[in-house]
Amino acid sequence: MATDARLATHVWVGAWLTRARLAGLPVYVTAHGHDEGGAVIVKCATLDGRATAWHRSWDLMSGTRAWVIFAEGDEREVDAALARARSRDPDLWLLEIEDRQGRSLLDEPGLSD
Repeated sequence: MATDARLATHVWVGAWLTRARLAGLPVYVTAHGHDEGGAVIVKCATLDGRATAWHRSWDLMSGTRAWVIFAEGDEREVDAALARARSRDPDLWLLEIEDRQGRSLLDEPGLSD
């Protein structure tokens, strides 16, 4: 019998939230998606009116999943893009981190893959 080795979304979200809190960064779950298989978008607000949001996508060259930019620019425009995405996919998780340096923690071991 085959089993799915993918990590449940809520487990990954919990790890990301914990890692951010340990780094002293404010983090929020702005939309709670499907616990087991919801997609995730992470938004980083740099507190200067700008933001970047990333989502997981397949890297066709390597055959692996990677975090790629979903939207970036004026924070209001990024928020509007996130609202449209959430309206199309109610299982979508929307996470937000605030960091003047623009750190998302998505490149850290255990969170990047």
